[in-house]
Amino acid sequence: MNAKTYLQETFDEGWDKRWTVGNEWKPASEMGEWSWTGGEYPGAAGDKGIKTGPDARFFSLSAPLSEELDNGGKDLVLSYTVKHEQNLDCGGAYIKLVKPGFDPKKFGGDTDYSIMFGPDVCGTSTRKTHVIFNYKGKNLLSKKNVRVETDRLSHRYTLIVRPDNTYEVQIDGTKAESGSLYDDWDFLEPRMIKDPSASKPSDWVDNAQIPDPEDVKPAGYDDVPAKIPDPKASKPEDWNDEEDGEWTAPQIDNPEYKGEWKAKMIPNPAYKGPWIHPEVPNPAFVDDKEVYHVCKPCAAVGFELWQVKAGTIFDDIIVTDSIAEAEAFAKQTFDAKKEAEKKAFDAIEEAKRAKEEEERKKAEEARKASEADADDEEENDKDEL
Repeated sequence: MNAKTYLQETFDEGWDKRWTVGNEWKPASEMGEWSWTGGEYPGAAGDKGIKTGPDARFFSLSAPLSEELDNGGKDLVLSYTVKHEQNLDCGGAYIKLVKPGFDPKKFGGDTDYSIMFGPDVCGTSTRKTHVIFNYKGKNLLSKKNVRVETDRLSHRYTLIVRPDNTYEVQIDGTKAESGSLYDDWDFLEPRMIKDPSASKPSDWVDNAQIPDPEDVKPAGYDDVPAKIPDPKASKPEDWNDEEDGEWTAPQIDNPEYKGEWKAKMIPNPAYKGPWIHPEVPNPAFVDDKEVYHVCKPCAAVGFELWQVKAGTIFDDIIVTDSIAEAEAFAKQTFDAKKEAEKKAFDAIEEAKRAKEEEERKKAEEARKASEADADDEEENDKDEL
């Protein structure tokens, strides 16, 4: 089978002709804007992506695939890069594969999609890479919490869905999670369910042990008090019975006290073991040998996001049925730029640290000079006196 790529986007000149802003999704006052920029530390000269802004806005943007994608019988690979230059504290950065027939101008949270994939961060409670499949009208969330990157560098997120009903999530080309679609999502109803007509018999004994009926409480057991006067305590020398009342020693735990008496436990001769609810075939179960087949078809990719703190840059998107094509694209883009981006980032951070240290030293020198001036003024006041 020949490999086919349905979208390959590096956001070069003319990107805005290929993408449509969904400016009819929310009121204009709630919608953010997309800017075309390489950011503060691009990985290559002239390299640009699309960036969200300003803060506390919704964002909508979509682009059609070169042709409709039906992933029946073949791999599905969705990959793109995300860079949180703003040090994201709360906001989504996921991408969607969208079903046909939607209005790009109104593309938003209610638009039908087949896959939602990518990072989502909000405080410390939400830090995950979403992998959500729409199956028979339901959005299925992964049972696993796939990790996410939260630094300010670019990271490549890749989802691979295979015809053998397995998947893999990669971050920067390294496997972050993988497994069976059946195991990690609730695509299907359970094959077996508890028999609704069965219930535990009223005479079922599931207590493994019982108090020994022949065990007898020892004579005088209850005569031992829980507290006793502290034998080491003595009345203070300055204690006055007439003024302070009769002195009594403070109470302490009685080392002889054994607690409430309970008969020893013995095996229950009537014990039948734990009752197991019998199961029956689930009438709602419908088998599906191709749960991987989620694009029937998919027609577009899109971002519909809410970000409290905007400033995320997206770049280098590929949708293909070939893992090899996706890896080749990554070598030409993300892999080729990541070292230069890291060096540029480190240089900026070092310059910031140097400036902060310089400002700290100046502030310290100013503080010392101010203290010296105050001391001189105090000495002058003393001389005048």
